[in-house]
Amino acid sequence: MTDVQAEAMDTLRTAIAGTVILPGEAGYDEARAIWNGAIDTKPAVFVKARTSNDVVAALGFARARGLEVSVRGGGHSYSGSALVDGGMTIDLSEMRSVTVDPVRKTAAVGGGATWLDLDAAAQAHALAVPGGFVSHTGVGGLTLGGGLGWLSRQHGLTCDNLLAAEVVTADGTVVRASSDEHSDLLWALKGGGGNFGVVTSFEYQLHDVGPLVHLALFFFGLDQGGQALRVVREFLHDLPDGYGAFLAGLNAPPEPFVPEQYQLAPGYAVAIVGFGDAEEHARMVAPIPAAVLPLWQLVTPIPYVNLQQMFDPAAPWGILGYEKAIYLEELTDEAIDVIVHHMPQKASPLTIVPIFAMGGAFGRGAEDATAFGGSRSTRYVVSISALAPSAELLEADTAWVRRFWTDLVPYASNTGGYINFMTEYDDDRVRTTFGPEKYARLAAVKAAYDPDNVFHINANIKPAG
Repeated sequence: MTDVQAEAMDTLRTAIAGTVILPGEAGYDEARAIWNGAIDTKPAVFVKARTSNDVVAALGFARARGLEVSVRGGGHSYSGSALVDGGMTIDLSEMRSVTVDPVRKTAAVGGGATWLDLDAAAQAHALAVPGGFVSHTGVGGLTLGGGLGWLSRQHGLTCDNLLAAEVVTADGTVVRASSDEHSDLLWALKGGGGNFGVVTSFEYQLHDVGPLVHLALFFFGLDQGGQALRVVREFLHDLPDGYGAFLAGLNAPPEPFVPEQYQLAPGYAVAIVGFGDAEEHARMVAPIPAAVLPLWQLVTPIPYVNLQQMFDPAAPWGILGYEKAIYLEELTDEAIDVIVHHMPQKASPLTIVPIFAMGGAFGRGAEDATAFGGSRSTRYVVSISALAPSAELLEADTAWVRRFWTDLVPYASNTGGYINFMTEYDDDRVRTTFGPEKYARLAAVKAAYDPDNVFHINANIKPAG
């Protein structure tokens, strides 16, 4: 670890509008407490930036002293890439402003904002951008990795809706990336991860959504899993774009809407969300319970902001986590058999297997329009997520995740998976995710904006050459 002298720290404190925090100082332990409680990383210095100029000063300070750099937006990743041992963490969590233009249907969003911030501001005008299933997820990290959400079948990924970004590059230059300037950088930001600079502001295209949407939630027992997943698979083939769909192996939550005898029971949830007429939604989802009788169901209108927060209790701040993911072009009988085989074997009641149903607008996106690491022919993104309140349960379910993932690999269209669902950034896996052509293009952009690979605490793209 590089020693940081007190005199130099005083100089940095004077140079920025934000706050500098060192080990042992007030607020240090709070600053390094990120969502995944399994991460115990100790930076040498935090810079809680308030402006892009603060980021410029922090980067210059770190590079002059040979400090590794990480960037914290929402701090919500499984990997813990928000932090770096013995280096500098540039913390954007105080840059959370959201400005909505309801006429142009756009939003300017600070680099440290969460989906809770963005959804609240946009829904004041009945607008939204695709992204997020847990509201305390950071907008920045989700966007830079792609961004799945309830609206993805209707309006694509979060990154598909990114219009522009303000970026502090590795040499301390502040640039605007848009279709008119630094368009190569904008392309790379749309799914290429945090490899190319510190994004201090995002501009998004918004869409008319809500404020009320329509939720149909069906819960099936473990013994119904194979039949239910096959029925839902066929149902999804003809689902119109105006619906969001989500499947999961999980324990039913201990919530009032769940009958008491089924609270915490293991099984499978199927959620179909409609963004139009309530009667049309009810007709659309009726074939599912008619084919397989669920243990319980909930069909109700719900505010869009509440939909976005529905899984917050299932992913509480500070939980211990480990995750691997995989892409499937189809939910084949063989893949379903693997899921049904492994689901009863998990140890923690919080461990979950979310299955994101894609297609629609996502599937019609051009492969080379963004840097997103995955094919638009992907119909299912399967995450195998160990979440546990204790180290013992996490250890057991981490081994379970790895066995489960290995058994799904033969049926995968891309074994690299979604970079936002990686706990370990294996170089071969990152290259597999992007594929050789897209990786080469990303490496060229990396060489242009970060030739020294300053931003490498991530799903790293190596600079070309």
